[in-house]
Parts: sequence; structure tokens; C-alpha cells
Amino acid sequence: MPKRIGGLSAARVDEEFPHQVALPDDICVGHNFTLIRDFVIERQVPFKTRSVQAVWQDGKYEAWRLHCFADEKAAEAFLHHFGGVSFDPKRDRANGRARGFWRRKDDYKRILDLGPLSVPEILRN
Repeated sequence: MPKRIGGLSAARVDEEFPHQVALPDDICVGHNFTLIRDFVIERQVPFKTRSVQAVWQDGKYEAWRLHCFADEKAAEAFLHHFGGVSFDPKRDRANGRARGFWRRKDDYKRILDLGPLSVPEILRN
């Protein structure tokens, strides 16, 4: 894999921003993206985003977006406000061996509404 130009590597994000909250990717677009951005800007908390492919035991898979925070309280406030799932990079990436994949042990359920966020109508099929 080529070296990244600018920005942090995935491993450094996990190391420096270990408090992570996962939201389905299709809920993080459009107006919802603005709500999320405004939330972190108002609180002036540094954060990074990453993508992860959630894979369930029955073979279903879905793109999710990780909102990564250095500060645990900031991640808790984000989780409380928007909902989502706490993501632990060590536990949920099989101690770092499952790069880009999140092996889910729960049952798959499509999320269309989460806190103040809602999947846009065009993506609800």
C-alpha cells in the first residue's frame, strides 16, 4: 500500500483518536452531514472520520462511518446526541488484524432513523 500524503494513517487515527462512534454511512450524508459537522465545530473538539465495512454472520454487509475522538467525553456526548454504536478499534478489528472490516455479532437491522438523523428518502430503498 502506498504511503499516505498528508493526514494520519489508519493505525495512527486508532491510536490518537481511540474513542469511536459508528453510524451507518447512508445516514451521514446531506443535511445530516451538516448537523454532525456543526455539532463538533460548536464544541471545538478534534475528530477524524474513517470508513469501515460492517459484516454480519449471515453474510449481510453495510458501510459505516466511524467518528473518532481523542477525548472520551466528546465521544460520549456525540453518542448521546446522535446515537450509533460505540466502536473499539482493538476489540472490533480483531486486535487490529481485520483492517477495514467490523465483524458484527448481533443481528442485521437496517437503521433509517437515529436520534436527530434520518436516511434521506432517495436512499431508503
